[in-house]
Amino acid sequence: MKKVHFIAIGGAVMHNLALALHSKGYSVSGSDDEFFEPSRSRLAAKGLLPDATGWHAERITPDLDAVILGMHALPDNPELLRAQELGLKIYSFPEYLYEQTAHEKRIVVGGSHGKTTTTAMIMYVLRKCGVDFDYMVGAQVEGFETMVRLSQSAKVAVFEGDEYLTSPTDRRSKFLHYHPDIAILTGIAWDHVNVFPTFDSYVGQFRKFAESIQPGGSFIYCATDKNLADIASSAVRSDVTLHPYSGFEWHTDADGHTVASIDGHDVRVSVFGQHNMQNMQAAMLACAQVGISPAQFAEAISDFTGAARRLQLLADSPRLTAYLDFAHSPSKLRATVSAVRERYPDRKIVAAMELHTFSSLTKDFLPQYNGAMEKADVAIVYYNPDVLHAKHLAEFTPTDVSAAFAQDGLVVLQSSADVEAAVRREATPGCVLLLMSSGDFGGIDIKALVTDLSR
Repeated sequence: MKKVHFIAIGGAVMHNLALALHSKGYSVSGSDDEFFEPSRSRLAAKGLLPDATGWHAERITPDLDAVILGMHALPDNPELLRAQELGLKIYSFPEYLYEQTAHEKRIVVGGSHGKTTTTAMIMYVLRKCGVDFDYMVGAQVEGFETMVRLSQSAKVAVFEGDEYLTSPTDRRSKFLHYHPDIAILTGIAWDHVNVFPTFDSYVGQFRKFAESIQPGGSFIYCATDKNLADIASSAVRSDVTLHPYSGFEWHTDADGHTVASIDGHDVRVSVFGQHNMQNMQAAMLACAQVGISPAQFAEAISDFTGAARRLQLLADSPRLTAYLDFAHSPSKLRATVSAVRERYPDRKIVAAMELHTFSSLTKDFLPQYNGAMEKADVAIVYYNPDVLHAKHLAEFTPTDVSAAFAQDGLVVLQSSADVEAAVRREATPGCVLLLMSSGDFGGIDIKALVTDLSR
């Protein structure tokens, strides 16, 4: 039995990888300095929750086959230092995912936006079509117990590819470890300014990713993105087949449902918005590479409802329609608000977003949000000044935010209580409420708020 130890086992992907290896029959142990839900309960249910928090060098023993290092473990972590002293094999989680799937055909989905949804679409269709596959995705997907699966049997692996740094000891982008046979890039919009201080340095990571495609592989890319078109023409080797896409044509039927034109046939689907029509076409092109016909894809994708927090429907009553979305970067924000406006052209849209990530809280980055929420009738932006201090970032004011977004009537708030009050005030009967954040709006009970407003 292989023995694996996780340094920072409580992370979203790390604890899912630990659960996947446990299911595979490995002996799994781990440490972390804090645990949050749902990782605490899920690890405890499988007997993998450490008996004490913190780092314990004595847990690193010579009989370990591998040590997997999480992103938030510092270079002087005592368990990491002990593993290095013993000469143990130390992996980042992307390195270990590749090591586990090196013999499989790997589909890797990257991009600044849409990669989670596109990955989830591929997974959903492959499962419905009876394909055995391994996977790693950055959100919970309906019908899948965990966010990671590693098996003894699969011949195909589907990974969401993240351009962020690999680990404290490896400054390369995570997706550069996956060496895809089938690579998808959904679009490029500057993010992670703390590690990619210029747009060119950011684009360079996607160029390297395209260059890492395996011999004879496929490159599926959004042709309407000029940066991806340039990468396709200048960075992709001649042995790699290009598959550009721009999104399925679609319309809204008399009942208000989205109808996509897939392989010449009108198919009613459960997701909406131009960005999702692009994601869906990318997913179909990838599935075709592993034997799924367009007709099979169309039948399977029709009832796909999305990944968690990706235009997740929270309420749909005569009083209120409400969605929760992970959108926080300018491109995600713009695409999500536009999709909701396309879906509800004649209804009042109240959109609230939280500046929560390092990039979104960087004063010089704020102008990237220019016009990002212009299609909402009411636009609310929330940020917590205390977080700026905690992240050692330059301070800015609500006036700075308003100037950056450049939207008449923009409401900028610094208190979660004020956000909740503003939402309650603006969410008039029959409106659409769109809540967008990678955080929790300073602790607002979103479920309770939406339930109350739906009555």
